[in-house]
Amino acid sequence: MISRTGYALAALAVGTFAIGMTEFVITGLLPDIARDLDVTIPTAGLLVSGYALAVVFGGPLMTAGVARRRRKPVLIWLLAFFVAGNLLSAVATTYPLMLGGRIVAALTHGAYIGFATIVAGDLVSPTRRSSAIAAMLSGITVANVAGVPLGTLLGQQLGWRATFWAMALLGLVAAVSTAVLVPASETTGEARTQLTAFRDPAVWLSLGLTALAFGAVYAPLTYVAPLMTDVAGYAAGAMPWLLALFGLGMVLGNVIGARAADKRLMGTIVGASVAMLVVLIVFGWTAHAKAPATVTLFLLGLAAYATVPGLTTRVITAADGAGQNLLASSAAVSAFNLGNAAGAYLGGVAITAGWGYAATPLVGAAMEVGALGLAGALVAMARRRTVTGIGATR
Repeated sequence: MISRTGYALAALAVGTFAIGMTEFVITGLLPDIARDLDVTIPTAGLLVSGYALAVVFGGPLMTAGVARRRRKPVLIWLLAFFVAGNLLSAVATTYPLMLGGRIVAALTHGAYIGFATIVAGDLVSPTRRSSAIAAMLSGITVANVAGVPLGTLLGQQLGWRATFWAMALLGLVAAVSTAVLVPASETTGEARTQLTAFRDPAVWLSLGLTALAFGAVYAPLTYVAPLMTDVAGYAAGAMPWLLALFGLGMVLGNVIGARAADKRLMGTIVGASVAMLVVLIVFGWTAHAKAPATVTLFLLGLAAYATVPGLTTRVITAADGAGQNLLASSAAVSAFNLGNAAGAYLGGVAITAGWGYAATPLVGAAMEVGALGLAGALVAMARRRTVTGIGATR
């Protein structure tokens, strides 16, 4: 029998499912959208990086504006704005209007996940925080296994606008689920008080690590449709099941990464980042053949999402050992999306420079090297603090 906590986490996961589908499904529809709106594929890729940048800057601002309000009503209102953004995208007839719809939806993304992360962590004991966060974020991984492939298929069969209508409906379902199943909770407190945590350099190192470690996947993922069709040789109709395979890797990585991070936080982050670096380098070689590219795409999803629970926990515990700093939680989401935007942009630069779609995984590998450098700095800082008695990182 599912406990009340389980139902609450499931309701939060419905919200992250809707958000995850909105963020990721566009990668499978990018060629269709570019063709319909009469822009190039790299320009259409800005619909990915533009969304991510709106999360980066809009998330903390919106979070600060509603930090003193009770969390449950805030979650519901954020989902209402999310629905409005997807409706705008669904009816967009020009590229600027489409980008506007993406930005409206994105403004709710960071604040929603920031609030949901704190709520999920409060539902369990501190030793299970990474697992609770992973359960809440499982909606995003399930979105990649089921929602993104089905959304891509729906867009291919009925037009890409149908996908955005479907995501608006999902947002409505998420709002109702949250209203019914998530328990009422207290406010988080003054945003000004929470800002003091950002004086700690460990918080900024953790945010930088998050941006680079996960953002690396977006260099190839943004252009996964042309990468798997033009380079690997698949037909466009293969994209739904290829995206489902990538999503399956994300689900497994999320579970494995969460369990490992609950036991050893930094060790898990470093290990998963090294694995992702290797996979990205290999992907640059295997992208030219169907079978190897398929295996590598699956492994990329697994390695990428093995980092997520640990990276999120690392940021919020660096800011507040009790994991109650809402601005840090929202900043973690911003860091993920800053990395996503950078990966999408740099991948587009490589393509425009004439290096081809197969160069995008190597762009991601370069970002991952930077992430490992920051991870080393965090480990060194933790050791110094252990010696001086300030504290340590697991």
